[in-house]
Amino acid sequence: MKILVDTHIFLWMLSSPEKLKQNRKFALESRANEIFLSAMSIAEMMIKHSIGKININFDAIEMASAMRVEILNFAGREAMLLGQLPFHHRDPFDRMIIAQSLVHGIPVMTDDPKFHLYDCRVI
Repeated sequence: MKILVDTHIFLWMLSSPEKLKQNRKFALESRANEIFLSAMSIAEMMIKHSIGKININFDAIEMASAMRVEILNFAGREAMLLGQLPFHHRDPFDRMIIAQSLVHGIPVMTDDPKFHLYDCRVI
């Protein structure tokens, strides 16, 4: 199964794995699953780092690769879908991740309850 991880899930994988429920840990560690991180999550982390909201002292692309997490690029089809999504969620990065989930048919692993308001599958 393919799984698109929300930004906070990726950060928990790196620094706070105890925050992940056991079934999520199993899904993320299973070689049967393909784990993806949105390029928009990397943008979100870098912007939040640049304004001092979080401290990122690692290369997110290298860390993703080391953890066998693939980067899912954001492209035109996802951008076009943003114009059709209802405004249940105002966070632009989460909206972009939702658009990627819908375009690619990949469920999102997140703790954000607002994702359930969209047609994307949530883990």
